[in-house]
Parts: sequence; C-alpha cells; structure tokens
Amino acid sequence: MFAGFDYGTSNCAIGVMGSSGADVKLLPLDQGRAFMPSTLYAIERELICEYVGQHIPNKQIQDDYLHIRRGLLAQAQKVRIDEDIRANEQSLFFGHEAFDQYLEMPSEGYFIKSPKSFLGASGLRPAFVHFFEDIVTAMMLGIKQRAELTLGHEITHTVIGRPVNFQGFNAEKSNQQALEILSTSAKRAGFKSVEFLFEPLAAGLDFETKLDSDKTVLVVDIGGGTSDCAMVRMGPNYRNKADRTHDFLGHTGERVGGNDLDIQLAGKEFMPLFGMQSLLKNDCPMPTQFFWDAVSTNDAGAQSEFNSQQTENTLRQLLSDTTEPELLQRFLTLRSEKQNYQIVRSAEQSKIKLSEQITDHVDLNYIESQLACQITRNQFAQAIERPLGRMSNLMNEAVKQAENKPDLIYITGGSAKSLVIQQSVKQQFGDIEVVDGDHFGSVTAGLTLWAKKLFS
Repeated sequence: MFAGFDYGTSNCAIGVMGSSGADVKLLPLDQGRAFMPSTLYAIERELICEYVGQHIPNKQIQDDYLHIRRGLLAQAQKVRIDEDIRANEQSLFFGHEAFDQYLEMPSEGYFIKSPKSFLGASGLRPAFVHFFEDIVTAMMLGIKQRAELTLGHEITHTVIGRPVNFQGFNAEKSNQQALEILSTSAKRAGFKSVEFLFEPLAAGLDFETKLDSDKTVLVVDIGGGTSDCAMVRMGPNYRNKADRTHDFLGHTGERVGGNDLDIQLAGKEFMPLFGMQSLLKNDCPMPTQFFWDAVSTNDAGAQSEFNSQQTENTLRQLLSDTTEPELLQRFLTLRSEKQNYQIVRSAEQSKIKLSEQITDHVDLNYIESQLACQITRNQFAQAIERPLGRMSNLMNEAVKQAENKPDLIYITGGSAKSLVIQQSVKQQFGDIEVVDGDHFGSVTAGLTLWAKKLFS
C-alpha cells in the first residue's frame, strides 16, 4: 500500500487514497488528530537509539542497525540500570504527548521540536548525523505504526515531501545530507520504496484538482522551517500528464519559515523581560547574543552555545554588572529550567491568535507568577520584517525564473494563515488574485496524489 508522508517541520501527516480512489484521506495520528506536532520527548536521550533498535521491522536491517549502534545500545542499558527505568516503562513520547511531558518536567529528559530543521545543518559530525537518523527513525516508526493500526494494512511505498533547500548555506551539500538522513530513516522505519517531491509542487498538485481552466500559478508554501515557491502550469490539460517536468517553470526555497517568525517575536518582545535591553553599570548595553541563542531553538549551534559552561560563567559575571539583576536572574532561571522552548511556543501561540485578533495577552506565569505582556498585530508585523522580506524575495525570484507573471497566487502552509503575511503577499503582487488554500493538508494531499501516480 502507498501513502503520502509529510514529515514536516511543525507537523507530520500521512495521507492515503479514500475508498472511492479519487479523494485523499488524512489518517488520525495523534489523539484523533490528523496532524501530529513534530516533537519527541525521551526520558533519557540514550533510549532513542534503544527504541529504534527494538522496533525496526525488517530483520536484516535491524541486525545491521544493532551492530553499528552496539556501543550506544550498551550505554542505553547502563542508563536504564543507573536511573532505575523499568523495561516495560514508556521511554519515548511523540506529538502532543511529547509536549505534555516536556511542559510537566522541562528540566528533565530530552525534548526536541522540529528536528527537520537540523537535518541539513553544516558541519555535523558523523555522531550527530547518526543521532538525527535515530530521532527521525523513531518518529517515523511511531507515525507509521499509528497509520497502519488505523488502516489495518502495511504501508510499503511512500512519497515524502522535501523543501527546495533545507539550508541556505552550501545548499547542495545540505540537501544531500538531509535527504540521506530521511531516506535511511524511512527504510529503517519499514518503507520499502521511498521517493521525494518538492513541497510547493505537492501543494500545487492538490490545488490543481480544483481548477476548471488552465492557469500559471505561483504556489507559495510557508511552512514551519522553510518557505518554498514554485511557478507551475496547471489545470485540466495538465493534471493527468505522467511527466510534469516542463510544467514547473521556476522554484525557489530557503530555510526561513514559521519557526523564524516565532523566534523573532520571542526575541524582540519577550526577551526584554529577561534583561536583553538592560544597561550595565558602566553604561554599556547588555550583550544580546545570549538571548537570541536562547530562542533560536531551530539552530543546533545556538542551542549548544546557550547551554555551554562558558555561557553560564559569563551570565553569572553579568549578573553582578547589570543595573537590573532581577531581570537577568529571571533569564538564568529560564536557562536552568530549560524553558526556552516554552517561550518560543508562547510566541507561536501568540502569532496564531493575532491572525484573528488585534491584541494578544501572553501569559508567562510558568516562568514567574504574574509575568505577562501584551502583543499587538503591529508589533508582530514589525518583529518579523526581516524573515518576511526574505519570503518576498523568494516569490520574486520564482516569478523571475519563469519569465512570466502568474495568473493567480496560491498560498498554503501553516504560517501562511497569518494575516500579516497574507497582506504582504497581496501588496507585493497588486491585483493578481490570491487564493488562500488548505494550510495544513495541501502538501500531504499532493504527496498522496503523486504516490498514486508512481505506485498504483
């Protein structure tokens, strides 16, 4: 059986063809929901490897894995003994359960959100590549098992969505590394055939089913980790073609997405509550990099620096040098309690609310009793000016590659729900029609339709 698999930065989803063979059905993955947050929580990080080793369904692939990870598996056994973790005790959690475990015990265990953001990171040592393979495999195993439980059938073939570029720097090498991680993980999770399709093209294929005349469409897919644009000829005379190569007139993509909007909002509006704009006793401004490292939860290097001993020592010194020690102490508490992911999540929730309301009251009492702030839609717009500018450049470049103006613009992806982004797109392209699509399901639906073409 085949499926479309959106292993997304913010959410994961799996689609199959419905009983009629014409419509796509998204399968429930997370407490009855079709969209599972791309999160993982492990009681101890060593147990991720153990989980993978226990659940790989193919015996030969499992044996190979157990051999190459034998050192890490021995460490996992030691951790179980040292921490008195029972063999039948659940050690890994996914989706909303992972969030719940992290929010209950933020300073305990190992929590990761949006692992897809890290797959193309430059300079990853082999050990880190293997670690991300294990994270992705564990998540894919969990998702595949849930989907198959609902279907009552094994899923053997899949098309997985991919951004145009996983990273902006050294894009070709970055893309190769990320695709190798995804391919290795998918095979270990039990998929026998794995193909990839650009996410904006997948979103376009879903939209094409609704067109009753031929159009040149600018597809704008603003996801959690990347923004991708494609200029595509589509409509009744194109949709049944087996080879669509010449219909794709231009495509661009960059590692800038909803996570970057959350990070900018958290940095510019929340971090001043933690001392980012304080003065030191010598009238010099407080160094800001620590605060940006804290909220850059999609940057492995920033997180490593934020959690380093050197950062701890410097912050302790600054505590005696700042004119507002109570604010920096609040930041030190956030750091020691590992609450930086919660801060960025609060920014994400505020972003979502500001699509429907002008002002949002953000409650931060998980940091400190009665700590809160007000965010307006205008403040949000100002905070995201830089990433929004990069998204606009991608749209312009896709149109430039096509050497043709679009007949209409189709915007999709979870972050495209923001009214600030939608208004920016409309201002940029004037009177060209803008169609607001299925923000969460279009990519999965398109991947499923493409899987039908390839595997049926």
